[in-house]
Amino acid sequence: KLAEKLKDENKKGIRHDHLLRGKTLGMIFTKSSTRTRVSFEVGMVQLGGYPLFLSSQDIQLGRGETIYDTAKVLSRFLDGIMIRTFKQQDVEDLAKYGTIPVINGLTDLLHPCQILADLLTIYEYKKKLEGINIAYVGDGNNVAHSLLYGAAKVGANIRIATPKGYECNDTVVQNAMEDAKKTGTIIDISHDPEKAVNGADVVYTDTWCSMGQEKEKEERVKVFKDYQVNKKLFSKAKDDAIFMHCLPAYRGYEVTEDVIDGPGSVIFDEAENRLHAQKAVMVLLMS
Repeated sequence: KLAEKLKDENKKGIRHDHLLRGKTLGMIFTKSSTRTRVSFEVGMVQLGGYPLFLSSQDIQLGRGETIYDTAKVLSRFLDGIMIRTFKQQDVEDLAKYGTIPVINGLTDLLHPCQILADLLTIYEYKKKLEGINIAYVGDGNNVAHSLLYGAAKVGANIRIATPKGYECNDTVVQNAMEDAKKTGTIIDISHDPEKAVNGADVVYTDTWCSMGQEKEKEERVKVFKDYQVNKKLFSKAKDDAIFMHCLPAYRGYEVTEDVIDGPGSVIFDEAENRLHAQKAVMVLLMS
């Protein structure tokens, strides 16, 4: 609701630069990014705060300093930390040892900020989240994991189809199943793309080869070829289904041009909503 309000007021020219005036957000990147950096940096400026970009080469963390020491020191200088990195444990340790809010900008396990933007986008197009049918086709990666968590939290149904050997993390699935019991979410995990997409309100995919998996690309392209979201597969969804992708996308691989650039695609609204969703997170945590 806060993200929706901030977005609406921003479109009307209402400024929010008083909300985090005088606050500083440290942004640690050990994994490079376009959308994460730009959306957090612009968002912090729009809220009146100061974003401080820190690559792993800029701080001692990249040269062996412990997370414990880094968390303690940065907590003395900053009002919040956003970290985009490989290991989920690094994010959890920063939060454990620091005394300021820590935002997960992405890890190999999870991508929560993306899913907050996705849920905002789905709500904008479908006017609800509860009972919406989401289909995810492709790699059981960080986006799939966070989609599971997000859907289970809001009562949206989710069907995930991955190739054998590329399934979602068992612990994540079990945790999502526990949340689903409370919200009525139906979770279905399979290896069948058509089963997942049939009658879906939302069809979602992601790159077959994430950062750090470049050596696996040739093998992954072979394994995932039947998991491409093309016009034939997308037609199995509802007539008013929307197509989503967290980007960057590789046309001709996980999705064809006629789908990602077609009338059902909402990828650029989805990308923009990273800004609004993350602004809401920063306001809630840092104001």
